[in-house]
Amino acid sequence: MKHHRIKLLFQDDFSKFKNAKIILLGVGGVGSFCLDCLFRSGLENITIVDFDTYDITNQNRQMWSELHEGEIKVEALQKHYPTVQIINQRIDEQWVWDFDFETYDLVLDAIDDTKAKLALAQKCHKKLISSFGSAKRVDPTQIKVDDIWKSYGDRFGAKIRYELKKRGFKKKYKVIFSSEEAQVKEKGSFMAVTASFGLTMCAEAIKKIVVS
Repeated sequence: MKHHRIKLLFQDDFSKFKNAKIILLGVGGVGSFCLDCLFRSGLENITIVDFDTYDITNQNRQMWSELHEGEIKVEALQKHYPTVQIINQRIDEQWVWDFDFETYDLVLDAIDDTKAKLALAQKCHKKLISSFGSAKRVDPTQIKVDDIWKSYGDRFGAKIRYELKKRGFKKKYKVIFSSEEAQVKEKGSFMAVTASFGLTMCAEAIKKIVVS
């Protein structure tokens, strides 16, 4: 059986996350590995949202990118994960405010648009897991998971916290971040780290569903 071994591990909890309704925002270096993990773990109701097409520069870190250069990401990924629902859409602040997240059990944020991230926190914090910066780092063992106000070591995360405070936002939600200092100024990336962010997001999603 396809999911026999994960059922052995999670036993009765498998049915909890198998039927969960998940929306994953962004399917790049972090999101594509999160998607792969969710799908292989048996989740049957996944929606992915992205607007981008595959470029040759994606091939160092994004699942299946070498097979689909020039293709729309969500459409290409649906060929590999045929049960996923796809939305080919740029995720910006206005889209977040306009979109109905009510029917989803979890919202997984693997985007890098600051204003959209802030809107997601304000609108979906109760069911949000958000990824901070995975680029510029080389050590996956320094990946951390904590609530937004306990995150550190990441300029992008610091900016998010600062902007949330300005908005009077005091709620907590789960974030994935790295305590490693950035190794370069440019946005270089290493798959060992970006993929580990995505796999961590998948694990945290399943954990949150199982304990809820």
